Amino acid sequence: MNIDKIFKTINKLSKKEKTPVYVVGGFVRDLLLGLEQKQDIDFVVVGSGIEFAKKLDEEFDHVGSLVEFVDFDTARYVIQVPSSKFQVSSPTIELEFAGARSEKYDADSRKPKVVGASLEEDLSRRDFTVNAMAVDVRNTKTTKGTKSELDGIVFTEKDVVDPYGGQQDLKNKLLRTPLDPDITFSDDPLRMLRAARFAAQLGFAIEANTCMAMERNVERLKIISAERIQEELFKLLSAEKPGIGLQILYDTGLLHKFLPEVADLHGSEEVFGQQHKNVLQHTFKVVDNLATRTDNVVLRLAGLLHDIGKPQTKKFVRGRGWTFDMHEHLGKKMVSIIGRRLRLSVPQIKYLAKLVRWHQQPIALMDEGITDSAVRRLIVNLGDQLSDLLALCRSDITTGNPIKKEKRLKNYDRLEKRIAEVIEKDKMRAFQSPYRGEEIMQECGLKPGPTVGKIKKALEEAILDGVIPNEYEATKKYFFEIKDEFVKNAEGWERV
Repeated sequence: MNIDKIFKTINKLSKKEKTPVYVVGGFVRDLLLGLEQKQDIDFVVVGSGIEFAKKLDEEFDHVGSLVEFVDFDTARYVIQVPSSKFQVSSPTIELEFAGARSEKYDADSRKPKVVGASLEEDLSRRDFTVNAMAVDVRNTKTTKGTKSELDGIVFTEKDVVDPYGGQQDLKNKLLRTPLDPDITFSDDPLRMLRAARFAAQLGFAIEANTCMAMERNVERLKIISAERIQEELFKLLSAEKPGIGLQILYDTGLLHKFLPEVADLHGSEEVFGQQHKNVLQHTFKVVDNLATRTDNVVLRLAGLLHDIGKPQTKKFVRGRGWTFDMHEHLGKKMVSIIGRRLRLSVPQIKYLAKLVRWHQQPIALMDEGITDSAVRRLIVNLGDQLSDLLALCRSDITTGNPIKKEKRLKNYDRLEKRIAEVIEKDKMRAFQSPYRGEEIMQECGLKPGPTVGKIKKALEEAILDGVIPNEYEATKKYFFEIKDEFVKNAEGWERV
């Protein structure tokens, strides 16, 4: 199943049922921009969206899964696309069919009351003019079998139903609402976050009146669930240059509503002629730097949160200048609060907390004379997240001085080389004391308890500090040297 066959079948069914069907939204926008065709496609049916989707399912001999949203006369049809042997999972094509409708909103909810409407009325409820264009499926053509390099869908500009000037706004690279932006954003405040996201993804500017309406409607964001805000934030962070959208969120006051800790990073102070950098601007640059290194959106979020402990730890110390001592420890605690607020998963919160906590550590390991034990500790504490931490640390270099930047990046090259050497030497990736807890209990006559844990930790500390090699016999010998001191202090209930 491919896009060509899908459009041909919808076209055929549309004519058979005498039911006009229009492809709308991002699919039309991206085709006009010459961007890659998306695998999720929205259609407006001048009739019943659900009934048309049911008939399409029959045409496809029920190859997809159909989900109905009766209150909105909308159906989602998901088709699994056969994957190659190199893919972990099969990709999907998601088709959404909605009956042409208008929407009315209650003040305290973003869930609309839906009534049937014309195509033009349906397009008016879209978020931006560039997403408020439609093309009758009967006017589309497929490129399969032509000289086109890729199979897909084509249409001409004259085939576009464009009542709100979306094509001109595309040419001007402008985001503008079809109707009064205050109404558009008040009805569905999530659209304000989408404006910032599209600005970052497409490199578009937001029309002045639309932008001012975002500022006027920031309080409406309170009716949006944390899950929806998280989803939009992740989409924004997935952009090629997330900093563009993040700056818009700050400038309009939206960032203050769901990430006040990040908004508080703005500003700089001067004492005795010494001024610290604007941490907010630095943070946005860090996120953009990370975007060039990784597609991991949670790692990009770590870049956004890595310095959130700075405002509360900022001090001016004579002889040192501006300091932010222990900000990484405070930041770790703040990440847990933010993560719960945004409904992040427990693994995501733990991942973020670890990176924020340790992001300063590699800086202390830059000296060429650094000991193996310090490198070992970094390896053990970070585990599988070590490469992500180093990507964050490299992205944390935002100096405009090219000589200074090159020097700091070379320091990280040197550190990564040392890490590789220590890993190869000690095979520390899955580090544990080779002398195990069962043997400790047997030799010491102890039950499971804190004393056994203390002995095991002492053995591991000795290996990390380079006192003994990470080998069984050497660890066993060291165990017999230290065990008596621990056993004599064991509680009575721990003894066998």
